[in-house]
Amino acid sequence: MKSKLWFLTKVSLKRKVDTKWFKIVNLLLAIVVIGIINIDSVIKFFGGDFNELKKVYVIDNTSYTYETLKEQINNNSKAINGDKSSFDVIKYDKDIEKAKEEIEKDSDILLFVINKDDANVLDVTLVSEGFVDTIDYQILYQSVNSSKTMIAMMQTNIDPTELNKITSNIEITREILDENKKSEDESMETIMSTVFPVVIIPFFMLTIFLVQMIGMEVNDEKTTRGMEIIISSVSPKVHFFSKVIAGNVFVICQGGLLLLYGGIALYVRNLLGTGSIFDSLGGEMSNVFSSIMQTEFASKLIYIIPLTLILMILTFVAYSLLAGILSSMTTNAEDFSQLQTPIMIISLIGYYLAMMAGMFKGALFIQILSYVPLISAILSPSLLVLGQIGIFDVIISIILTIITISLLVKYGLKIYKVGILNYSSKDLWKKMFRAMKD
Repeated sequence: MKSKLWFLTKVSLKRKVDTKWFKIVNLLLAIVVIGIINIDSVIKFFGGDFNELKKVYVIDNTSYTYETLKEQINNNSKAINGDKSSFDVIKYDKDIEKAKEEIEKDSDILLFVINKDDANVLDVTLVSEGFVDTIDYQILYQSVNSSKTMIAMMQTNIDPTELNKITSNIEITREILDENKKSEDESMETIMSTVFPVVIIPFFMLTIFLVQMIGMEVNDEKTTRGMEIIISSVSPKVHFFSKVIAGNVFVICQGGLLLLYGGIALYVRNLLGTGSIFDSLGGEMSNVFSSIMQTEFASKLIYIIPLTLILMILTFVAYSLLAGILSSMTTNAEDFSQLQTPIMIISLIGYYLAMMAGMFKGALFIQILSYVPLISAILSPSLLVLGQIGIFDVIISIILTIITISLLVKYGLKIYKVGILNYSSKDLWKKMFRAMKD
């Protein structure tokens, strides 16, 4: 029995791996992953540059605004991008027409024309070739207004010491009364609401791929009548488990390849001297991530990663069992496409719940949903990282997933034995329930 099981498993794996489609897709995946992680280098290669400063010309007809405006623009830009300003503020000594000619040649250049205004202190005009990026505009707008405030105060002869008190930023000291809440948890919710959903996309896509792959393979054997030949040599049980094992080995290997591509991409990034991937996401995100990794969260990864991997592998098995059972009762790919829709909806619900996990803040219903098999592999890790559930809750999710797998094997195998040689779609659900009772 074991020899037949491994033989069918090897044949099934070979059909998936030894194809031009598999090689082409993985080549494209490697290029895409390496390209995305090194997107800043790619853009720079084609003429762009993330590190290139945006030029801001200033024609200061007041003779006292330029220095203040330059300081405010750089300070506000650093507050968004970290320790580095994204603007190069230059005092322009030519007339406005010459500046406009340069802007028409280089659309990235911006021009401020500043005049005195008795009513509003300053009269400011911003000249650009086209639209200005929303974030850049907000930085410039805030800088102009803060400059106006400082100049207005200086013109009223306020003491420089008092002026500094008025214009300096306040450092807020945080005091959180809940002992279970830490200051880094606040930043954690932000980073996990944005980064973590991106991390679980591969798992979500591999789940969909696994379900479709097993369903299409079983249907292909049924439509070509190859199923009758196979079942005459091996038992339905062996055939069923060979499909499940082959499917899971394939998606786990594919997941491993994705990690390999990611590792190669980071190695390439290191060779190019581009720096951390988080640096390209913005200084603030990089600072938040660095501060979190210096806390006790880093030590939690010791159990978060193994528990997540165990739950994901078990969920792969559950999805593959369900896909095999449903596909055995269908007679063609169109019928299976209809039956797999509920599976896709369940998986999609889990994905979106994980994306919005930070919004629920420990609500009871989201904790209960984290126990539900098939979606717990996506939802439980995100809630665990956010501190909304504990290790015990994840262990419960693992136990419930194992129980689900046991039930699928016990009752699903009965359905599979009847379904693989069934070529009629009439009374499909009746046949399934009848097989479960037998």
